[in-house]
Amino acid sequence: MRVRLIMLMVIVIFLGGYHAPVSSRDGSSPPSESVSGSDSTEEKQLTLGQLRQKYADTFKTNGPSTKKVALTFDDVPDPRFTPQVLDVLKKYNVRATFFIVGSRAEKHPDLVKRIVKEGHMVGNHSYNHPEFSKLSMNAFRKQILHTGDIIQRLAGYTPKMIRPPYGDINEEQLRWAAKQHYSIVNWNVDSLDWKGLSKEQVKDNILSAVKPGSIVLQHAGGGVGSNLNGTIEALPEIIEELRNRGYELVTLDEMLGLPKAKD
Repeated sequence: MRVRLIMLMVIVIFLGGYHAPVSSRDGSSPPSESVSGSDSTEEKQLTLGQLRQKYADTFKTNGPSTKKVALTFDDVPDPRFTPQVLDVLKKYNVRATFFIVGSRAEKHPDLVKRIVKEGHMVGNHSYNHPEFSKLSMNAFRKQILHTGDIIQRLAGYTPKMIRPPYGDINEEQLRWAAKQHYSIVNWNVDSLDWKGLSKEQVKDNILSAVKPGSIVLQHAGGGVGSNLNGTIEALPEIIEELRNRGYELVTLDEMLGLPKAKD
């Protein structure tokens, strides 16, 4: 009887495929096994670089490799810095692209009107500068649509181009933007001027990295305590040096061959 019981236990263990508990070195749970070669039933999250490749028609960080550079300025309008940037651009007869924060446009509508009147392009930079990837789709859509309505009233058109705050966006939001005929435009040259850098640091960050088709990120607005004197002081010399190198300074719609207004 005892022998039969032992044999029965052996058979049960064998057929049940007994596995001892497994622990990893870092104490985390072991990875789950894939089924039929599938990594997961959930959609795989792509990096920004992978999203740019997958949605190349919608997601841009640079233009064609021609002797053109686009100067872009985020977080406007701001009465402390935006007028000074506009004064420099006017002096040098340069047209740039300004990405508008809706809540700021409501507070300083005359500055938005000045940007447009002086021949610059405007784009959508959200209503209150959140990190898009942390928003629900409904909240994300509201950020874009409400800001678009504000800009339309002040500029006379709804911008086609969106620049996500911090350059951050997820795939679901990108798909929606593509279906709605928006373009997402980030950058490939970062001045890092928001850090309060000196004139020479801002110049070096831009001029050492610029190449044909570059989209340059600078700021003409910021939060409480922001110091953008470095970018304002550097701007005349940046413009002069880029022209000395043979670059034409253009707006994003010119560089990318896209309409400035949404369909």
